[in-house]
Amino acid sequence: MQANFPLCAHTMTQKPQTKRHRGIYLLPNLFTTGAMFAGFYAITSAINGRFQTAAIALFVAMILDGLDGRVARLTNTQSEFGVQYDSLSDMVSFGAAPAIVMYLWTLSSMGQVGLFAAFVHMAGGALRLARFNTQVEVADKRYFQGLPSPAAAAILAGGLWFCVENGYEVENFKYLVLVTTIATGLLMVSNFRYSSFKEIDFKNRVPFIVTILAMLVVGFVMAQPQRMLFLLSVAYAASGPIVTLVMRKKRLQSRKS
Repeated sequence: MQANFPLCAHTMTQKPQTKRHRGIYLLPNLFTTGAMFAGFYAITSAINGRFQTAAIALFVAMILDGLDGRVARLTNTQSEFGVQYDSLSDMVSFGAAPAIVMYLWTLSSMGQVGLFAAFVHMAGGALRLARFNTQVEVADKRYFQGLPSPAAAAILAGGLWFCVENGYEVENFKYLVLVTTIATGLLMVSNFRYSSFKEIDFKNRVPFIVTILAMLVVGFVMAQPQRMLFLLSVAYAASGPIVTLVMRKKRLQSRKS
């Protein structure tokens, strides 16, 4: 009897871990498939010259991509298959699709330089996803290392949507599009730290002013989606270098003290 006490005590002190099942579950994978189809639809729309539709399809892919993981956690249907399938879907929707859409929109007129820029974004997305998959068990859950691929795609899709909606001639700032496409690819493979917002608990009570601010943000986005989504994605991309520099400065100060 006494020999069993240490084992029981050790078992009682172990923390429950999130278990990934080996099976294939329909519900979360439906959202992943929908996100991948939206990315594919963006490519076909760009081929047919419907660039505004392509941009909207990329944002639809982002919404569906954000839902599949949450649905899997809520229904306890996390699986290793779902993790790998989600990565492949992200590669299509946020790696290949934005690169092809931007190339067909304006980069194709710049010859090999435009082709290179589109490839940098696509390759950056692939490397970002590969690094994320290999570090998912040991990485700090509060931050992403490198710009997440949906946010990188949002910058390109938001800029495209804003230009088409306002009738701007892309020839006037095609070099800005070139630099932005390369920059998104490089930010995805950078060491900048971006907030994952996973520390936010949406179940907790919040002050009334927070509800008002959330309502205003939703109202602004719904009123001018092409402008607000672009500005929000650019602001998030800029937050990475700022957060990284602030954290580095704090570490240096703590070492000196």
